Amino acid sequence: MSRRGTPLGTPFRPARPSLRAPPGGDTVRAMTAPVTLPLWLFILIVLFAAASFATNFLFPSVRWFFRRRAEKLVARINQRLERPIEPFKLARRYDLIQRLCYDPEVTKAIVEHARTEGVREDVAFEHARRYAHEIVPSFSAFTYFGWGVKAARWLSTTLYRVRLGRHDDAALARIDPDATLIFVMNHRSNMDYVLVTYLAAQQSALSYAVGEWAQIWPLSRLIRSMGAYFIRRKSRNPLYRKVLARYVQMATVGGATQAVFPEGGLSLDGRPQPPKVGLLKYITDGADLATRDVIFVPVAINYDRVFEDSVLVRAGASGGRQFNARITHVLKACLRQVWLWVTRRYHRFGYAAVSFGQPLSLREFPELHTRPEALARTLMARIAAQVPILPVPLVAHLLSENGPCTRSALENAFSATLERLDHAHIHLPRNRTDYAVEVGLRGLIERGVVTAQGDIYTITEGAAPLADFYANSIRHLL
Repeated sequence: MSRRGTPLGTPFRPARPSLRAPPGGDTVRAMTAPVTLPLWLFILIVLFAAASFATNFLFPSVRWFFRRRAEKLVARINQRLERPIEPFKLARRYDLIQRLCYDPEVTKAIVEHARTEGVREDVAFEHARRYAHEIVPSFSAFTYFGWGVKAARWLSTTLYRVRLGRHDDAALARIDPDATLIFVMNHRSNMDYVLVTYLAAQQSALSYAVGEWAQIWPLSRLIRSMGAYFIRRKSRNPLYRKVLARYVQMATVGGATQAVFPEGGLSLDGRPQPPKVGLLKYITDGADLATRDVIFVPVAINYDRVFEDSVLVRAGASGGRQFNARITHVLKACLRQVWLWVTRRYHRFGYAAVSFGQPLSLREFPELHTRPEALARTLMARIAAQVPILPVPLVAHLLSENGPCTRSALENAFSATLERLDHAHIHLPRNRTDYAVEVGLRGLIERGVVTAQGDIYTITEGAAPLADFYANSIRHLL
């Protein structure tokens, strides 16, 4: 026997725990007792809980709310647009990128790129994805029509006296509403984007091809939200060019209204430049005329003052396209205009005019469908014929051709020139020749291009290239 009365040799069995609640409600107190946690762990738990709540409850509701508002906004906008916003432009950016990356032609280009460069196909695919991510825009109807068009109108009318030149409303109204509309423009200034966006706001939302200069944050995000797509104008990478070509062709097949500059860049000497066929070839190669017509609308732009004039002239004189425009110079010029505004001495930079030419349908000219070079030449000829004649370019031309002139001699030469140009679009302020000459001289004197010595006006020494820059914009019409 053990001391506790248990026979020796009997196996030991522990006592069963009691199922009765401890006296005094200790279990309840244990369940409600505080738990001590490190602060970092508590913050982590709260963050995970907030993320879970937002993902499962908040975000879906918010997305639905804003999606409904966006759909209503697009519906209201489409009611007042002559050409409603195309579903292609409203598609999600992620979906367009995926569609572009897995396009059969892009896939073939990826395989060829991998073979040529000696890299794995998954690496080549990532290159294509990066190109697609760079090119594809993220159009926002609210950004474009909510304040983009308003900002374009305010900026255009603040800087210039905007005039709509020759345009055939009946011809534009006859355009097939299902056709893909392409506005083809001469490129005089970076203000072209703003000016045409403002003037075409009643037509549709334009999709521009924008160069590398705009790929800086936050400007790049703003431009993408306006529906523009970025292009590397000098890239010769076959894979990149295939991705770009397929995007342009998808947009064309989808009926997206586009705006292109066939010159491929700003004019360095003011003249209309020979066209480049890159984007036009992409458009014609992807066009299926049996399903949807493609119609080109020539647009000619001219200014009394081009803000980049001296930069462009210097680049042309250097024989390249290196634009040495420092941000400090831009800010200084902007601050100067603000100061003039504050001191009530600000006035606009003359006139800016836009003329619309006769639309060109590929269905009506099927021979141009497979000849992009001929199409480009035809469009540039139509654009050049519509360039508006403004006071500053015409006065600059007369002084360049005739040398120093008196005010009366300029007015006589101005009138004689107008009589010969009955076929061109001429903007004559107040329908008075003397006032037009005054406007032209004032703009050139303020720019430092012309010097007045008594009643004799002459081109300032060293300013002849600037005078030619403005005169060249209309010399092909004279």
